[in-house]
Amino acid sequence: MANLWLRSPPSQTAIVAVLILSILVVSPSTYGSSDVPFVVAQKKASLNRLKTGSERVLVSIDVYNQGFSTAYDVSLTDDSWSKDLFEVVSGNLSHSWERLDVGAILSHSFELDAKEKGMFYGSPAVITFRVPTKAALQVSYSTPILPLDILAERPPEKKFEWARRLLAKYGSLVSVISIVVLFIYLVATPSKSAAKGNKKKR
Repeated sequence: MANLWLRSPPSQTAIVAVLILSILVVSPSTYGSSDVPFVVAQKKASLNRLKTGSERVLVSIDVYNQGFSTAYDVSLTDDSWSKDLFEVVSGNLSHSWERLDVGAILSHSFELDAKEKGMFYGSPAVITFRVPTKAALQVSYSTPILPLDILAERPPEKKFEWARRLLAKYGSLVSVISIVVLFIYLVATPSKSAAKGNKKKR
């Protein structure tokens, strides 16, 4: 499957349609039968900016069997990551399992190093599996990922940003404690001054 490296995002209607179809679509030969696997998959991707300035893409795919029988010879392939744009640094773009039982989940993940800057729209991963009662190999698709803004410009974190966040979270508590401490200090200070004055008079 070809990757999509676009500058303008697809319409919201198209995205919703693809999401719905990705979740519901299985091959026509299996849909409609009550005693077959119903394989769906969720594909997720996130960005991780390294100190060197490069960016890694972390991809995870969860495969579910929501049907009524076991799927055999399950194979996952995600070839939407062009070698010209991404380099695999951990894991593989494909994986296979012997079986996927009813209600079970299989997970696969890999990590990529992005080579170019831009907005990336990945295609769904392809899952194939075998059903004992069917001669043909069955096919299902994962959900697509959300658009990834590769190597996007990020505003630098402001100095003392951590202090501002703590103040926003615990500001009211700090104010109360400050008032109590100030009150104790004001009450204790005159008594100390009076004690010093009495010692001088003696």
